[in-house]
Amino acid sequence: MARKHVNKGSAPAKGDLPAKDCQACGRPFVWRAKWARDWDNVKFCSDRCRAAGVSKGGVGPAGRGS
Repeated sequence: MARKHVNKGSAPAKGDLPAKDCQACGRPFVWRAKWARDWDNVKFCSDRCRAAGVSKGGVGPAGRGS
């Protein structure tokens, strides 16, 4: 039987992880393990912000259209 999860050791404190600001909503978001290979290309904090994109003006800081 294969193991589904691999123990990666102790996780770093959230304050020690790199952070960026979302290009659509401007909110800060922190690094995730699934973005490890692509961190330089990650620009949006969520699928919603990626769908809204920068050209449409974003979703605004309160989650509503601007």
